[in-house]
This record gives sequence, structure tokens and C-alpha cells, in this order.
Amino acid sequence: MTTYYTILKTSVLGDLVLIANQKQLTGIYFLGRDHVPDMTKWTLDPKHKVLKEAARQIEDYLKGKRKEFTVPLHFEGTKFQEEVWRQIARIPFGETITYSELAERAGVPKATRAAGTATGKNPLAIIIPCHRIVGKNGGLGGFAGGLDKKRRLLGVELNVGWAIAEEGSKR
Repeated sequence: MTTYYTILKTSVLGDLVLIANQKQLTGIYFLGRDHVPDMTKWTLDPKHKVLKEAARQIEDYLKGKRKEFTVPLHFEGTKFQEEVWRQIARIPFGETITYSELAERAGVPKATRAAGTATGKNPLAIIIPCHRIVGKNGGLGGFAGGLDKKRRLLGVELNVGWAIAEEGSKR
């Protein structure tokens, strides 16, 4: 099966790698950051229907014109990772939960650290909004794209532009 990709240049988040199979978006990664897969065996195709639609929806989201995504998705992980990602996808726009709340929602309340690890391996950043997970103390926690990107994404959703405080988002 062929894997396709394109690079989406954004002013808010920098360059994003968008990845798809024939019919579904399978990945969104921050270029130059952790977890970006090796793209050398993939086909660059900026005109791919799914990639174009994903790019359009992400751009609309970053401009404050979209709160939900409708592009078809496909992700694969362990059973636990997939449940964590499903729970993350259910967090409403503009809201945050803690890593411990996420573990609880995933059905394993004592697995906070494992939920955090699964969050960090989320293959569909932004669309599966792992930036909405924060530390119990109100701090931002981690983010594969970098904390500056997490602040910006929360800023988009909280309608405060770049104004998320350096010390964390206390909600």
C-alpha cells in the first residue's frame, strides 16, 4: 500500500508533515520534532485529495474558522494507545483535561504515566487534540511538537492568540 505525504507550511505552527493512505489521513507531525517517521519511501503528493482536505481544515482551524475536523482518519497502535487517542478525540474544543483524567477515561485510572506516553505517540496531532491534555498542577505537561506549539494551539482554542502564560494554562 502506498503512503502519501505533503508539507503544510503554517505561520502559527511551522511546517507540518501530513500523511495519508489512499483514502484516510494517517499522520500529522511537526517537521523537525520528535516522532516524525522516515519519509524516504513515501510519495510526495500535495494534490492528494485527503491531504489537500486535511490541509484546508487545519488552516481553517488555525484561523479560528473551524472547531471540528471531518477528514477521514486511520490510526494504529496498541489497544491501550488507541483507547487513549479515542478519549482525547472526545475532549471538546476549548477544554482541557489532566493526564490522570485521561487515564480514568481510558479505563485505567492508575495508568497516568502510560496515558501520557500514549498521548506523546499520538499520530494525528491537532486533529486528535493531545494539546488539550495538561498536568494536574495546571502546567502544560509535554508535547511532541514543543511547548511553544502547545501554547499556540491552546491559544487558538481559547481565543487568546499567543497569550498562554509561560508557566502553564491554569483552567
